[in-house]
Amino acid sequence: MKLLLNWVLSAIALLLVAHFVPGFYVRGFWSALIAAVVIGLINATVGFVLKILTFPITILTFGLFLLVINALMLELAGAVTPGFEVQGFRAAFVGALILALWHMLIRWITEPKHEPVA
Repeated sequence: MKLLLNWVLSAIALLLVAHFVPGFYVRGFWSALIAAVVIGLINATVGFVLKILTFPITILTFGLFLLVINALMLELAGAVTPGFEVQGFRAAFVGALILALWHMLIRWITEPKHEPVA
């Protein structure tokens, strides 16, 4: 159930980003659902390898280079997903930033709250 909720919230996040970021286009909700799956698969494969290879740069930039990698993954997903398009690196970077903030909010809402052990 949690996976399904995250999938739908990710699709909604893509639609919101498409609404606010010029150059970031999603045709509709079904395209957003498909794009969310494709982005997840790309991040789990190509993104994982890139994050390992660029770990030293990520450390030097205090993690900000991960936004560049996520932007590249969004551009790749836009190239292979019908109904989802990212035009240019600027749109991908701003989209990656907004999506990162949105997913942080989703995790904060959906993760169980742990009480500190006294």
